[in-house]
Amino acid sequence: MTTLKFTRNDYPTIGVELELQLIDGETFALSSAIEQVLGRLPESLAGQVKPELMQCYLEINTGVCRTVREAGHDLRAKLEMLEAATDSLGLKVFWAGTHPFSSWRAQEITVNQRYYRLVELMQDVARRLVTFGLHVHVGVDTGDKAVFICDRMLRHLPLLLALSSNSPFWEGRKSGLHSTRSKIMEALPTAGLPHQMRNYSEYVWLVNHLVDTGFINTIREIWWDIRPHHNFGTVEIRVCDMPARLDQVLAITALCQCLVQALSEEIEEGTYQLDYHPMMVQQNKWRATRYGGEARLVSHGDYRQSSVQETTDHLISLLLPTAEKLDCVEELKSATNLPVTTGARQQLEIYERTGSHREVVRQMLEQNGWR
Repeated sequence: MTTLKFTRNDYPTIGVELELQLIDGETFALSSAIEQVLGRLPESLAGQVKPELMQCYLEINTGVCRTVREAGHDLRAKLEMLEAATDSLGLKVFWAGTHPFSSWRAQEITVNQRYYRLVELMQDVARRLVTFGLHVHVGVDTGDKAVFICDRMLRHLPLLLALSSNSPFWEGRKSGLHSTRSKIMEALPTAGLPHQMRNYSEYVWLVNHLVDTGFINTIREIWWDIRPHHNFGTVEIRVCDMPARLDQVLAITALCQCLVQALSEEIEEGTYQLDYHPMMVQQNKWRATRYGGEARLVSHGDYRQSSVQETTDHLISLLLPTAEKLDCVEELKSATNLPVTTGARQQLEIYERTGSHREVVRQMLEQNGWR
């Protein structure tokens, strides 16, 4: 069996990954143009702007950052170079969890043997993965700590999904959900909320078992909403839709960094882990999927329902001391604006006014993004 050595991090460093859509600048439809875009990028971005499963999108990665502000500077520099490349090709970059009208059936798989093997294994479940998310890595010191934090973070994942919800359309129609992406992802056999594990050893055993039995090809095919990442030595939060704007990305990143650090300190202090039923997390995730920033989430302590706004503001107040230590108070406080400014809400309001999916894309391009 393979030993997955966990890389130690002695500071809660962060890494941010953005999955962005490539669209035609005139039709606003998805464009299978990743090879052309990569060919126009400077060599300095090699390995930091990458292809993904489908040729209509790309992933931008930050370096290892200590602060949310540093991550923002990193992303802005790369997005500026990316925009120069896409503009030269008549393309645009669209920030959302799904595309409002382009069909998954028309998208081309990226030329890569791993992707071909994945599609062969998963068939249409993989072909439908024309979805776009935000992934946030936060460094921790041990594999056991990473597993413990993943367990304790479960109750917060529905809130993060609600705040990032930005995929209300699928196949050219309103899905009725604020996060259609989350349901598309859950069709994968190794996606959605993770199983609760007792320690890192159990996680390593599970990964080896899945590979050895042919259930997955590689560890990279575990797409849980949150997972340990042994190579980077991080907890990777993967539940979020791709938000509509960079400032929203940074607010969510601040929430993630502060939550992981606060939970890490609790574990070090020996704080008792309150029991909660996994179905409560599942219930709240459904509420976030269905209603986004307008959801009412159930508290794990007293079972009361609270709005996303109330839940967010309460969490911010609890995390402010941690944010002061991590130098991200401004970004954390800005998360109070997320419930009423979600991309899903914006998209639906545009569609209500115009009745046009194309107009949704056009106006979202004008109003959002990274500038």
